[in-house]
Amino acid sequence: MAKRSSTKTLIYVLVILIVALGVLAVLAKTMGWMDNDGSEYTVQTEIAALRTISQEVAASGRIQPEVEVIIRPDVSGEIIELNVIEGDYVREGDLLLRIKPDIYEARIDELNAQLLTQRARMEQTRSGLLQAEAEHVKNQELYERKLISEIQYLQSKNNYESQKASLNAAEYQIESASAQLRRAKEELEQTVIRAPQAGTISSLAVEQGERVLGQAQTAGTEMMRIVRMEQMEMEVEVNENDIIHVSIDDTASIEVDAYPNRSFEGIVTEIANSADITGSGSAQQVTNFMVKIRITTPHNLEDNLSGTFIPASFGTGDNTREEPPRFKPGMSGTVDIRTKTVTNVVSVPIQAVTVRDFAELENRSNRSNNEDEQGESTISSDDLPGEGTETASPSGKEEGDVRRVVFLHVDGNAILREVETGISDNTHIQIMSGLSEGDEVVTGSYKILSRDLADGDKLLVENNK
Repeated sequence: MAKRSSTKTLIYVLVILIVALGVLAVLAKTMGWMDNDGSEYTVQTEIAALRTISQEVAASGRIQPEVEVIIRPDVSGEIIELNVIEGDYVREGDLLLRIKPDIYEARIDELNAQLLTQRARMEQTRSGLLQAEAEHVKNQELYERKLISEIQYLQSKNNYESQKASLNAAEYQIESASAQLRRAKEELEQTVIRAPQAGTISSLAVEQGERVLGQAQTAGTEMMRIVRMEQMEMEVEVNENDIIHVSIDDTASIEVDAYPNRSFEGIVTEIANSADITGSGSAQQVTNFMVKIRITTPHNLEDNLSGTFIPASFGTGDNTREEPPRFKPGMSGTVDIRTKTVTNVVSVPIQAVTVRDFAELENRSNRSNNEDEQGESTISSDDLPGEGTETASPSGKEEGDVRRVVFLHVDGNAILREVETGISDNTHIQIMSGLSEGDEVVTGSYKILSRDLADGDKLLVENNK
């Protein structure tokens, strides 16, 4: 019996302990004892230092030549001679192709005959004018002596004036025929097409024997394109939110998919004024602006006389460098446009900067002070706004005083510090006010910084060596 009684007593004691622990847990949660008060947060820190920060705008696009000339014929006809193939290097004035000239040569012969006919008619008209002039002078003398009637005199005068007008018309007809002949000769010259500039044949769309259409009424047949391969650029699309930061002459870092382990330099040369809108009127509407970036890193270096590229490596000894890139139109890549750069500024890792609602912090401080004065609070923990929430006004609108802050590590404690930030790059952000060089700031973890950490909390620093 004594043994059974001791067992019951032990069970009662255990039950009482469990209940007591539960009550203590509820009380600790209610009083905020379990919100890490009195314990330490394990964090990582870093020293605020002076750095050079470049703000960048990322975009993607394709490589294209800065200068690209599309060759279209001015006259129609059959290609009877084609002297280039795709990839050939040509110099200004080099013969590219010939179009069959038979029709245009025949047209010149026809216009030459018409011109000779018009000149013969003009001489005939000139002879008639001389005869009419002589008759008019004679009749004028007879009319003054009243030997002929006025009607006869006026007839001779009108005939003379008519012959003068006919001579003028004949001269104009000769000018018209001459102009048509000059045009026909120009058309004949246009059957021979030469390179308007030096460059590389980037595309060839015709073959010998094909017929092409001139540009008299339509755009004409595109026959080939000549580009300056050593003058390439990236054409990228920049979002409307970022385009306001981009300016002419901004520098850029370019990565081309075909050269995954290399970076090239560029400079912004052109920014579109009109937007390119896709998905207009839908939820997927995107507004971009086209930006052109000249590639300043030497590329596509070639011998302008032979069109051959330089060797895979050039230089000797320690001066040997990598092969210059050989870009081709249409290659895709990405760019990081450096829109603004500041040097020797205080900066910290981006993750060190977080936000806090100062209005909520003030409300909590006031409630805490009131509870201390009254000895106890009549408000349960469920009625208090949690960390990261915003206070609501009676009208239902959210109100708050959200500011950017960092947490300093000072003697094992977290010190809340409001900061003003500037530009940022991929890893660090500029601190314009609130911090000094050498301050130790908390950089992680994200959960602790974004929600849990408060001013005055104890810290345990564990930085990875």
